[in-house]
Amino acid sequence: MVDCRPVSTPLPTKLILKYIPGSAYERLEHYWQITGALQYLMITCPDLLYAINYLCQHMHSPLQSHYQLLKRVLRYVKGTLSLGLPIQPSSLVLTGFVDLDWATYHIDHHLITGYYTFLDNTLISWTVRKQSSIARSSTEAEYIALSIVACDII
Repeated sequence: MVDCRPVSTPLPTKLILKYIPGSAYERLEHYWQITGALQYLMITCPDLLYAINYLCQHMHSPLQSHYQLLKRVLRYVKGTLSLGLPIQPSSLVLTGFVDLDWATYHIDHHLITGYYTFLDNTLISWTVRKQSSIARSSTEAEYIALSIVACDII
């Protein structure tokens, strides 16, 4: 994989895998080791979260196609070695930012909340998820979002 050609996305944009009998990947420990090592990259490369999560869902019985996807993720990592979230020594100033999507998700009326937390210039936490409760106003929704960030910081 040292001389591999880099790719621009960790997974194909249209991911279609069919189970083909007899196409199980034989070297389970090899798959486990590479996938486990890639999990450490998720700390500084959030663009790998979905791809590595997908590969980890098939740890018990990976197919040859999963191993091909694993190699594709490695090719993506090779092409993006200079990218990532920098972790640098700095002061201990903790800052949190939050944003929410008010009244646009009409199916179940739960709001989408996104937040991230910085320790000076270093990103240490980020999440995007639906709120667990339904707010009756934008002010209430903002209070809920702020409480979620406060709990994460604490």
